Amino acid sequence: MGHRAPLCIFLIVMCLCVMSAGCARDTAFSPSNTGLPYVRVLGNAQDAGFPQIGASHPRAMAAWNDPSKRRYATSILIADPKSGKRWLIDATPDIREQTELARSDPPTRKAQSGRPPLFDRVFLTHAHMGHYAGLLQFGREAYGAAKQPVYGSSRMVEFLRTNEPWHLLVELNHIALTTVEPGKPIALTDSISIEAFTVPHRAEFTDTYGYLIRGPTRSVLFIPDIDKWDRWDTRIEDMIKDVDVALLDGTFYADGEIPGRSMADIPHPFIQESIARFDTLPDRVRTRIRFIHLNHTNPAIDPDSSERRMIERAGYHVAEQGEIHSL
Repeated sequence: MGHRAPLCIFLIVMCLCVMSAGCARDTAFSPSNTGLPYVRVLGNAQDAGFPQIGASHPRAMAAWNDPSKRRYATSILIADPKSGKRWLIDATPDIREQTELARSDPPTRKAQSGRPPLFDRVFLTHAHMGHYAGLLQFGREAYGAAKQPVYGSSRMVEFLRTNEPWHLLVELNHIALTTVEPGKPIALTDSISIEAFTVPHRAEFTDTYGYLIRGPTRSVLFIPDIDKWDRWDTRIEDMIKDVDVALLDGTFYADGEIPGRSMADIPHPFIQESIARFDTLPDRVRTRIRFIHLNHTNPAIDPDSSERRMIERAGYHVAEQGEIHSL
């Protein structure tokens, strides 16, 4: 009897733990059990994806040998189960696979007569390869969309309208262009809005936008590409404090990451720099930050790397392909 009492207590505690774990899973957000709008991360890699073409370093070889380690170029999807609508931010070179990744997001859309738009709207950040090259998949050689709505800055829209092969997409009515004015929220539904803002970044062809997405209960900040934080006349810390999730440029982990090339030519904020800058933010604010747009040379793209563990110990996260954030 004396030996059974501790055993009984142990079994009761274990049962309570299992029940608690089960309740935690049941109350976790999923699109199917809440009906709330959400953001889904469709890719977390830099423009060229991971691994990049021709890459043969150990992390790349591991990904060539194991498809589960591969990652698509950065893009996010906004989905609203209530209205059955969905909106894409950035059309990457991986849009074919990302459209399939989003097949379970409302509504399920299939190629059919008339080729209706696959997304209610596509919002673009800028004209660098990984953010708009996927528009070609809407053309007649591929999906052949009928007037897929595409939104961007005035320079982005003008670039697409006046340069081939993008002009042909417009001329053949595969895409329909609309200018987005920075600082002016656009209502997607009665409870979801998106607002563009300009950020400093290499402007060979167009300027660069970030986006703020607001839902009925939460908000998400999306800045996949930016030059150093101190080149911006906006304090990024103030924006982070006002949102629930901040998906921020994490292209490179540290200086010297690309041998034989000056990192000054590609002045993204290193993750190490961002961590040092944000170190004074309260824990509850730092945990909102999720680094995205990781280059194939960035060791933090590997979930098992020491660099990833360091990021997490400091209170930050790396956005993972497929993760969902409620709005």
